[in-house]
Amino acid sequence: MKLCTLFVIFISLLLVTNPVSAAEQYYKCVTEKGTTFSQFPCGEQATEHKLTVSPNVTPSNINHVKALNSLEREQIVRNLNAEIRSVKHKLAILSRDRDRAEYEQLQRLNRLMSDDDKKKLSKEIKKQLKVINKTFAKNTKATNKQLSTLEKKLKRYK
Repeated sequence: MKLCTLFVIFISLLLVTNPVSAAEQYYKCVTEKGTTFSQFPCGEQATEHKLTVSPNVTPSNINHVKALNSLEREQIVRNLNAEIRSVKHKLAILSRDRDRAEYEQLQRLNRLMSDDDKKKLSKEIKKQLKVINKTFAKNTKATNKQLSTLEKKLKRYK
């Protein structure tokens, strides 16, 4: 019994005095819940693996900044394209809403009514159409300005 205890203490001292050797190995277990990694055996099916460092890969050989900048640029371009699609969709909605409002105003004229009522109504409809077109022009101008700004940003990143 004493020999076994001495052996365990000896192995423990080796691992404590040489932490590099303990850190160079790990155990991998594949279970129903997934794959786990540990510095100690995690089950009967644990497989021991050694950590190795490839000597030809050095931080100076890898240009992380360039890769990150490239990824960031791709993300910015993707986001700008999505925003441009959104603004174009907004323009289409504005146009559709204007057309619908104009149609509703013109339908008011086609109802059965007297000539005097039609004259009064046509003046009112002309005023409404002016308001509709003015509002549409204002909204379209702002949206087109936003669209051109986004397209300029996109050109800078391409």
